[in-house]
Amino acid sequence: MKRVLTLAGSDSGGGAGIQADLKTFMALGCYGASAITALTAQNTLGVRGIFPVSPSFVTDQIEAVLEDIGADVIKIGMLCNMRIIEAVALCLKRFPEIPVILDPVMISQTGHALLEPDAVMALREYLFPRAYLLTPNLDEAKALVGEFDVESTAHKILSMGPRAVLVKGGHRNSKAYEAAQDYLLCFGKTKGTYFASPWIKTRNTHGTGCTLSAAIAAYLAQGLLLVDAIGEAKSYLNGALNKASGQSVGEGAGPVCHHWRIL
Repeated sequence: MKRVLTLAGSDSGGGAGIQADLKTFMALGCYGASAITALTAQNTLGVRGIFPVSPSFVTDQIEAVLEDIGADVIKIGMLCNMRIIEAVALCLKRFPEIPVILDPVMISQTGHALLEPDAVMALREYLFPRAYLLTPNLDEAKALVGEFDVESTAHKILSMGPRAVLVKGGHRNSKAYEAAQDYLLCFGKTKGTYFASPWIKTRNTHGTGCTLSAAIAAYLAQGLLLVDAIGEAKSYLNGALNKASGQSVGEGAGPVCHHWRIL
């Protein structure tokens, strides 16, 4: 069985973060392990509080998993602060052969800051060069480079060190675009690849970014090429969104249906 390790925050509501990642890994046939970087008190209505884990204990969790179970791919989500970022980067230097999918989680869906302001530069300096794939949404991409043009944004982010970048277009205005479009650009390429998905009418979109990057990690662990892994991951997420449109969990933005394929 292929193994995927996720480094992320815990979502007490179960829709995003560690919980979404582990559900995705299981749904796609991978063994999931975790290193929790922060505890969050949240539900479908928003984030009430964040409690960061000590950097040394984050390192302990990563080493405990990798020294025994190992991992074919590592997925990184919420890292919370600069000290945790530095600790993760230092720890991962011991395991340079493991590909890293980095989802630069900065802001929750309800607008709560999940990354301290001084940590953005640390993320760029220490972890972008370590990333096999970076998966920012449009808001995160704008925070990184200051503009919304997808193709030029991808080129600028790629110059920061990752091997590839997937700029996710799901945060666009659905009335202005016929489909949600993500844009993949790989190192050494002048042109990228677009992935288009139809808009799905549902309020249950909590954890979509976590779920997509976790699915990409799972498919990469199973040996798919990057472009194929992204295509399969988007197909899985679309199914999870479609199934979730008929469900009701909480009073706000509910989770996607991670287990839709086994219902």
